[in-house]
Amino acid sequence: MREAGRDKERLLHIKEAIGRIKRYMDGVTVESLKHDDMRYYAVVKNLEIIGEAANMLTKEFRTEHPTTQWKMIIGMRNYIIHEYFNVKFGVIEEVLALDLPELEEQIDVYLSEQ
Repeated sequence: MREAGRDKERLLHIKEAIGRIKRYMDGVTVESLKHDDMRYYAVVKNLEIIGEAANMLTKEFRTEHPTTQWKMIIGMRNYIIHEYFNVKFGVIEEVLALDLPELEEQIDVYLSEQ
């Protein structure tokens, strides 16, 4: 259910999932992630959580914060869930290297506004 009062909770879910991914990747190269099924799926699961939490934010919140590419984040969740057999490692690699650090900064700002 999308309730404005729960937006902060959803942002915290995103923040926590990012924190877990960072812990899982601590001291691990992206290349070695390819060969560690358990760690890879732990990371992917948290990307799913990020996308689902973003999807559960109210439309008003997402509209008020257009800097974040909500549609792409939600789309990534859908891609991982529905195309699980076609997920390209390069996509996950790019998300970890480029998108996650930027998203973390944005979420920190949004949480400070709450």
